[in-house]
Amino acid sequence: MISFLLNDTLCQIEEEQHARQTVLNYLRDNKKQCGTKEGCASGDCGACTVVVAAVENDSLKYETINSCIAPMSQLHAKQVITVEHLADGDRLHPVQQAMVDHHGSQCGFCTPGFVMSMFSLYKSRQVNTDIPLSRHTVNEQLGGNLCRCTGYRPIIDAALESCHSPEPDKFDHTSLLIKQRLLALQDVNEDYLPRTEQALANALKKYPDAKLVSGGTDLMLAVTQQHQDLGHTINLSSIASLQTLDVTDTHLIIGAGVTLTRLLPELEAHFPPLAELLTRFASQQIRNVATIGGNIANASPIGDLAPALLALDAHVVVKDTKLNERSIPIRTFFEGYKKTQLHQNEWLHRFELPLLNSNQIFDVYKVSKRFEDDISAVCAAFMVEIDDNKIVKINTGFGGVAATPAMATVFERVLTHKTWLDKATLDEGISALNQAFTPLTDVRASAEYRQHLVTSLWTRFWTLSTSDVVVMLDHSEVTDA
Repeated sequence: MISFLLNDTLCQIEEEQHARQTVLNYLRDNKKQCGTKEGCASGDCGACTVVVAAVENDSLKYETINSCIAPMSQLHAKQVITVEHLADGDRLHPVQQAMVDHHGSQCGFCTPGFVMSMFSLYKSRQVNTDIPLSRHTVNEQLGGNLCRCTGYRPIIDAALESCHSPEPDKFDHTSLLIKQRLLALQDVNEDYLPRTEQALANALKKYPDAKLVSGGTDLMLAVTQQHQDLGHTINLSSIASLQTLDVTDTHLIIGAGVTLTRLLPELEAHFPPLAELLTRFASQQIRNVATIGGNIANASPIGDLAPALLALDAHVVVKDTKLNERSIPIRTFFEGYKKTQLHQNEWLHRFELPLLNSNQIFDVYKVSKRFEDDISAVCAAFMVEIDDNKIVKINTGFGGVAATPAMATVFERVLTHKTWLDKATLDEGISALNQAFTPLTDVRASAEYRQHLVTSLWTRFWTLSTSDVVVMLDHSEVTDA
């Protein structure tokens, strides 16, 4: 049984239903909560945005999700808040009133999704006043919501006004009761929603062909766009051991179930270029539920995390139904289109990313038609280690140029031991990259454009990085003196 609160009403559904129905369809078809709209059925437009509240650190945390691609199993022991529930009697919620005051709605189809994204920001700033409120913050929060009428300015103005000094609302008055009710909803069939890896192992033994799902932001497209029946699914989002996020002296350890939103602060601290990439990765609604494990296990040739992890020489640690572990270098993990070394009785447990040292330079670049919330035409990552102006090691990762996330191994071999501050190194790299891949033409880019991007992004990396190396070498000479 999956148990959750829909606004303030307890709802329960049988497990066999949850894989066959999205949250959006449940709201509209079963509960007639039709304020939540379907615009794209792929998590792109935000018309279906709802807010999910969950108990975290003894308080309620409010996050947006795309209900059109969210499986019902994600809702267990959580509260789903829809636009119908925001008003307090006849009094609109402040974010709703601000939309009225600033004329932020025209046709109105997208408006509920915008309102829910603004509501999430409102609640977040109540809890953490350190969250800056700026046009940039609002744009990031609303980046997954599209509108074809207003031109966005009145919507942004409404968000800036309503979230500037958020006052207590009706949700604050009922938060203690809601938290108690959610904590009481713990019992669940662990064949569908295991809470330990042992329970996951047991479920996989019982259902060896089951599909593993956590955020489901890609898998659920098979339901919404191809009308597939997923059959038995096992949701991993409640397994605490997959939520590890730790830093050792040498590595950043990331549990496979860590969401991209949770991951972002650690990347900002240790891999700033990857954090910047992540802000262009889908939308806030997607990042709130999508996990690093799902992104890598999906093995998409256009996934944005894989090129960066290839360049960083990460390792993937997997477990099997006997709870044995094996560590796989990610540079050998991808075996073919949508194919990895992961066996049927295994799951991703964690990722181990070596921390950068002072002699290493890392950067990652994404080129897409839209700057944000779009799929890459090409994603390229480079990591170079330099000692005494010589390239000791150079790693690459590319997306969008082959059937798998790929490395330019000949390029890496040719440049190792070359002089870094030598334009001949740049030119030799361009020559090697011109032979590295045979990209395809599709709706995102032509083969010729992709090939041009591969060499252009290497040129950008070398050009921007060499100035850093000059500073590093000068500092070394001063220290030695």
